[in-house]
Amino acid sequence: MAIGEFGGAAAAPVDNGILLSTPLYWLYEMSHAALNPARAWADATRLFFKNPLNPFYHSTFGKSVAAAAEVFERATRRYRRPEWRISSTLVGAERVPVQISTVWERPFCRLRHFERVFANRPRRPQPRLLIVAPLSGHHATLLRGTVEAFLSNHDVYITEWSDARVVPLSLGRFDLDDYIDYVISMLHALGGDIHVVAVCQPAVPVLAAAALMEADQDPYVPLSMTLMGGPIDTRVNPTIVNTLAERRGSDWFRRNVITKVPFPNPGFMRDVYPGFLQLHGFLSMNLDRHIEAHKQLFLNLVRGDGDSAQKHKEFYDEYLAVMDLAAEYYLQTVDTVFVRHALPLGEMTHRGRRIEPTRIKRIALLTIEGEHDDISGRGQTEAAHRLCVNIPRDRKVHWLQPGVGHYGVFNGSRFRAEIAPRIGDFVSSISQSQRAARGDGVTARRARHAALQQA
Repeated sequence: MAIGEFGGAAAAPVDNGILLSTPLYWLYEMSHAALNPARAWADATRLFFKNPLNPFYHSTFGKSVAAAAEVFERATRRYRRPEWRISSTLVGAERVPVQISTVWERPFCRLRHFERVFANRPRRPQPRLLIVAPLSGHHATLLRGTVEAFLSNHDVYITEWSDARVVPLSLGRFDLDDYIDYVISMLHALGGDIHVVAVCQPAVPVLAAAALMEADQDPYVPLSMTLMGGPIDTRVNPTIVNTLAERRGSDWFRRNVITKVPFPNPGFMRDVYPGFLQLHGFLSMNLDRHIEAHKQLFLNLVRGDGDSAQKHKEFYDEYLAVMDLAAEYYLQTVDTVFVRHALPLGEMTHRGRRIEPTRIKRIALLTIEGEHDDISGRGQTEAAHRLCVNIPRDRKVHWLQPGVGHYGVFNGSRFRAEIAPRIGDFVSSISQSQRAARGDGVTARRARHAALQQA
């Protein structure tokens, strides 16, 4: 099942038709707690009617009751951050184990490394890839398929953003400027010689970080930058997300969708855009589709179609697991990206310093869009090419993927078959040209050294 809005674009604003005040989050928490006995009863009912010793176990009545109880329990539970569930990958003809470790950490993010453990023999170095996951309401595990697609031929790192609800207020605030600082700090920690892939929302802060690093002649700039379905210029083919933000304005979002984290969460009293409200917006965009999907789950459970039911569960385990966003980050993103269009207009700043994409010269650029993307409209990501005018033409590529929406840009069968190989080829060609340039530099230095010796 491919849901177009899955993953959001840029902490995208959604029209919920709700005026939110601080007590609403508390009411949400209390209502969830109040449903605990009902969920426990539903789960016990499911187990009772699925017991082979129960005389109703094989009857349509028993199966229907068990299915209804399971659907109710799943529809009312709180979904935790999913696990990565990546323990191995296929490299060539060899299945190798994968170890996931944290190599960099700050209060609002940690950098995860998917290290492939090869046995007894050295491997030819493969391109290193930093995937910057979207911070737009879902967890980084949303990109599980993206990571798996690259693991065979790349050394993969990914950002794992923190749920603002669990970050204590004492650890400080987090806004778009901090996001950009985090990206630069991670690139420094990785020591250069790496390629960056920004999936959806990170396109703007990654481009901003690259511009700042180039302006500073930073030696740790990435070799290439791939922007996928990102809102570089939301004036181009605006979607409902874009028009809503312009119509409402930043102040409306500040007044109506920002609340404080209630007790007893670790982030108690932190201002956030709550995940449950973001989820409400996601669901309302395609409500009929979600209702039909749960109806099909009920019928599949009654029929005993375990494979179809499992696919539904895996999708919604990811889809319904949402996280709170720090209010400063959310509001600054809405204002900068959707309301003021600051980056394409040359007005975006980072801690008072203007972002100048024209400074980018050393970083190769690949942009990817989906033909039917209803979150980041067609042409919004391609706009990066018009901003980065000083990147050589032979180091800039754009690809429009036919037949996919927003989710299909970074996951699914067409991503694996058509998009991921293009990114891999682009990254490999840039790495090879970089190695060749380094070789030419070594040759030149050796020639100079020999000339000095002869003199």
